[in-house]
Amino acid sequence: MYAEAAAAKPQPIPAHLRRIADGAPGAEAAEALRAWRALRDAGHLLSANQLAEFVARGVLSFPALIDQAFNREFIDWVAGGGSTGEGYVGEDLRTAWPAGSLVPRLLAMPQVAGIIASLVGPSPRFDHVALHRVPAGRLLGQNWHADATIDPREDAFDLQLMYFPHDLPAEMGGTMLLPGSHLRMVHEISIARYQHFVGQMPTICPAGTIHVLHHGIWHRARGNATDRERLMFKIRLNPRWKQERLYAPGEHRSPEINGILTRTEPWMGVEGRLEVINRIRLWRHLTGDPQFDARMWMGRLESRPQARIHPASGPE
Repeated sequence: MYAEAAAAKPQPIPAHLRRIADGAPGAEAAEALRAWRALRDAGHLLSANQLAEFVARGVLSFPALIDQAFNREFIDWVAGGGSTGEGYVGEDLRTAWPAGSLVPRLLAMPQVAGIIASLVGPSPRFDHVALHRVPAGRLLGQNWHADATIDPREDAFDLQLMYFPHDLPAEMGGTMLLPGSHLRMVHEISIARYQHFVGQMPTICPAGTIHVLHHGIWHRARGNATDRERLMFKIRLNPRWKQERLYAPGEHRSPEINGILTRTEPWMGVEGRLEVINRIRLWRHLTGDPQFDARMWMGRLESRPQARIHPASGPE
């Protein structure tokens, strides 16, 4: 599916995954490795460039990723009283819903499983789920917010997936996202005073679209000005494996990737360079490359030479 991820020959297994499979925690990790390897070999993992886009913007969009037959089945299931409320916070995602039910079928689709495995690894932990239903004619939306609370992690993140089973025209509202806001640590509703941002992104999309979000992205639901109910399924997942080199094997140092990571968003202004530094830090963790830099943004901050002209005892 992802052309950049396709490999002409077998690719090496990331060393940390191989170590996990060979030792503790044992069989469970070996199973995760087999799942990751299968997705890699089938070309379903995200490419390094796609991962860089996610690190830079906090969102990846996959229009019409899910086929119409499943979309109709999901809509009919909701209309018939279906609920996504199974599972509990902290449960292994593989056991959170009955086998064969709609949610595990959606998440097990190779194109979806590959995205999940590339960002939080195979068999992640289930955090929470929500089925958002906005009635026809409901014009009141939400304030800007970031989910949960201040999250100081620099080397890990949670993943949120938004699935829209029907077409989402502009008048239906959808969710407004602020690309590039995900690495600014705020406490949930503390950004509610804002109204609009230059460069904000509405989730106008065809049926079957999935938007993949970093847990920290700023967003808000908008009103629904149509005569139809709006549906959106959202799930949050926590990593259970180190988020290092989980994407499709490939070059993570290139002029193109440097360009992606240093491209700022319109709303950032002169503070965009702070976001670039945050992105480089996250990129180092995800690629396992502590020396990675772009335009020397980190190199300047880390420049602490230890070599001396004079002996340690002082000038002669």
